[in-house]
Amino acid sequence: MAMDEAREPTRRDFLYLSTGMAGAVGVAAAAWPFIDQMRPDASTLAAASIEVDVSSLTEGMSLTVKWRGRPVFIRNRTAEEVEAARAVAMADLKDPEARNANLADDQAATDLARSAGEGRENWILMIGVCTHLGCVPLGQAGDFGGWFCPCHGSHYDTAGRIRKGPAPENLAIPRYEFISEAVVRVG
Repeated sequence: MAMDEAREPTRRDFLYLSTGMAGAVGVAAAAWPFIDQMRPDASTLAAASIEVDVSSLTEGMSLTVKWRGRPVFIRNRTAEEVEAARAVAMADLKDPEARNANLADDQAATDLARSAGEGRENWILMIGVCTHLGCVPLGQAGDFGGWFCPCHGSHYDTAGRIRKGPAPENLAIPRYEFISEAVVRVG
């Protein structure tokens, strides 16, 4: 038989192919329980987002809620706090990135990029975990009137931007949206 002639498939070829396919299906069927058990539990999925009523937070008040096992600071900032945050020069910031999950990654850390946006500049939501070693900062404290982590001396301003101390990044802002005037959904 010449090399360039096509060979007819035999019964043996069919058996090899069928056996290989049956083996692949068997391996997939045996592996599925292990793969399926890696999916999140229903209670975890339920905690994927929370809705918080912020109607009782008057100007200057804060609220801390727990989301995915971490504290989230929600603050209705005063007009003076917003103005103080707007007045900060970008060159004075230790971390120039907004770190806001609601915006593109390359956004500058302006007060507007850190707040709830146009028309809601007074609202700020942040994950309340210091970016240095994971401590929980104290609110309305520190050299800039924002948050202060007493463990190692990190000072955050009223927009949650790191201004002084060993923390390398601004406090992170989770994905959130106002679903009404009084309710915000985090996650």
